[in-house]
Amino acid sequence: MTTDAPDRGRLAFIHVLVFCCGFVTLGAELVASRLLAPYFGTSLVVWASLIGIILIALSAGYVLGGAQADRHPRISRLLIIISAGAFLLGLVPFLARPVLTVALEGVRQFSFGILIGSFAGVLVLLGVPMLLLGACTPFAVRLATRNVAESGRTAGRLFALSTVGSFLGAFVPTLLLLPLTGTRWTFATFSLILLAVAATGFVLERRRGLAAAAVAAALVVVGLAAATGAAPIKPVAGLVFEAESPYQYVQVVDRPSGWRVLHLNEGVVAHSKYHPDRPLTMGEWDFEAIAPFFNPAPYDPGKQARKWLIIGAGAGTTAKLAHTLFAPDSIVGVELDPVVIETGRNYFHADMPGYTPVVADGRGWLKGSQERFDAIAVDAYRQPYVPFELTTVEFFTEVREHLADTGVVAVNASRPSGDTRLVNALATTMSRVFPSVFLINLPERNMTTVIVATTAKSSLQDFRRNARFANPLSRTLISRALGMVTTHYEESLTLTDDHAPVERLMDLMLVGQASRFKPPKGFGEY
Repeated sequence: MTTDAPDRGRLAFIHVLVFCCGFVTLGAELVASRLLAPYFGTSLVVWASLIGIILIALSAGYVLGGAQADRHPRISRLLIIISAGAFLLGLVPFLARPVLTVALEGVRQFSFGILIGSFAGVLVLLGVPMLLLGACTPFAVRLATRNVAESGRTAGRLFALSTVGSFLGAFVPTLLLLPLTGTRWTFATFSLILLAVAATGFVLERRRGLAAAAVAAALVVVGLAAATGAAPIKPVAGLVFEAESPYQYVQVVDRPSGWRVLHLNEGVVAHSKYHPDRPLTMGEWDFEAIAPFFNPAPYDPGKQARKWLIIGAGAGTTAKLAHTLFAPDSIVGVELDPVVIETGRNYFHADMPGYTPVVADGRGWLKGSQERFDAIAVDAYRQPYVPFELTTVEFFTEVREHLADTGVVAVNASRPSGDTRLVNALATTMSRVFPSVFLINLPERNMTTVIVATTAKSSLQDFRRNARFANPLSRTLISRALGMVTTHYEESLTLTDDHAPVERLMDLMLVGQASRFKPPKGFGEY
């Protein structure tokens, strides 16, 4: 394997090495998002940054591999580079933890200096092994080329093989390794695959010392993974449960106040909330649940709002409130993540009579359903970004078609530090479909507005009149809502499936917030 014209056995080994590098490179890129998700989320900005840094690292690796191949056209040199990259890749989850801990504080404090610095640090940790692994294919092309006349075919064959490996790397880790082993062991598996191939190559090269070093590196990676395999992914006070689902990082935490909360990914906000002795949360879930009172008077939700649909059911907080306030005949909770549904059952007592959780995409399920509902709540938004497909005229048209003649829809919208750009866009869009739109602007610390729209024309006077049908809990919420509700908003962009720049709106809101944010009292406690 030290010549420019390798024999068939050695050529076959080069092909195996290139295939494995392609598999690991793309697989690690995808799995890296799961490493970052508990701290930074999975927004387009995170993905763009992650992919961008890795592409730059791979580009630098191509240059490194080509230069090293010309200077030292020996497979042992390539195997040393691959072994170093594989070993560092196996260490990434463990080296990244201190940086991610600092990043978590940056997220909580909205300190963008800490946040950006920590994010850059994690990406550098990923970038170094990716740079080294990027050297594989150009180096292999140099080693496998028998003569100049065949160089094009050789390069094409090896790049095709690397791409096939990447194709499998896109599916095997996400469908098999991650669900079965988690992020840390998936990184360890990537490392072990390449170290095993490298050790085999060193043996074929009769470089027993280097083979032993590769085996030792593999043992270190296995030891670290085994020693920390039971450790929390993101340790926090009051941790009750955590898991990596096919979609996100899921965490349940008990707060000193007695509230149990569900956090997803970066965990800046609570996605569900439960207290055994307090049926009302005083959060957005409560005000989504009283939305039927906005229908034209007289309207008694206890008798008329009998069928509910919740898109983005989470761990069942809104469903539990609707059941407590009105005891409807049926509540369908659509939730994309089966782990979240199971978390609701196990930790949030989301097992009310008549409640049916469904694992599905909200808009897709709605489109395929023939049912009509008296009330629909939409709370499938993952902070800080909003799935654009749940904000458009086309979506709300679909919602209206699934509502009764006196039906109501309630939507939870972010409103950080008084910035109403997203709220205005959603209210404007909903007004294109529904005759009446109301805004419940929750207190500043909640950072949210509940937007309510009715299929029949209604008014705030109707909301007040319907209060006579309220039980004591509902009356408490209506009293609070009357101090926060308005029909006024600034006319803004109408969001459509073709043009719904909600991510840009959120980016502008976050930038504005970062320049003036001071954590309000109680921030993050609910």
